[in-house]
Amino acid sequence: MVAGDARIALLAPMRSELRPLVKGLALQRTPGGNPPLYFGALGSAEIVATTTSMGTVAAAAATERVLDAGPFDHLVVVGIAGGVDPRFEIGEVFVPDAVIDGATGTEYRPHALGDLTPRGKLSTSDEFIVDEQRLAALSEQGVVAVDMETAAIAAVCERRGCPWSVFRAISDRAIEGDLEMLTMANPDGSPNPVGALKYLVRHPWKLPFLFRLAQGATKAANAAAAAAIEACAQR
Repeated sequence: MVAGDARIALLAPMRSELRPLVKGLALQRTPGGNPPLYFGALGSAEIVATTTSMGTVAAAAATERVLDAGPFDHLVVVGIAGGVDPRFEIGEVFVPDAVIDGATGTEYRPHALGDLTPRGKLSTSDEFIVDEQRLAALSEQGVVAVDMETAAIAAVCERRGCPWSVFRAISDRAIEGDLEMLTMANPDGSPNPVGALKYLVRHPWKLPFLFRLAQGATKAANAAAAAAIEACAQR
């Protein structure tokens, strides 16, 4: 690939969130690597993309690895999020004006990228928050959605002096989830067939909800990727 006038790193927590980026940018996978790295170009900018896996520890470690391969002019977090504010539709792209570390309360301010207007806050936590009262408290703080990676990525970027942005799309309503749902996926977000089967045996009536959840996740992942690509093209 010919060197461009900028280098942009794209981080997606799960493979399902990375897939529309790889397709939309026609990225090529490099041999080896776990998780694999994908390379390509957008205009005159070089693009590097990979997954982080779920959770703050994995996200921070992946960010360190990617920035070690730098320098990068910008890092962009792309993926789905659980909706807290019901005014945001499933599949709607959300660019936060602040990202909160749910464990420490530290707030990070994303850097402007593209023309989407930042709205509300994104809260990051390793907890899968589904409790109605806790979600209501987050809403009162201006939180629009929740995820499990962005604040950890932001902390690394801030420490290492790399501008960063985030594009998340609402995949589901956080209040509709339950803690057991996490057993249906591996840390990288790939399906866990055994966990999924056990979950369905215990909750067979939730099959229609799971279909709807999968549809929402696909819609959100595609929307977030499209918005991120457009914003990067405007850089």
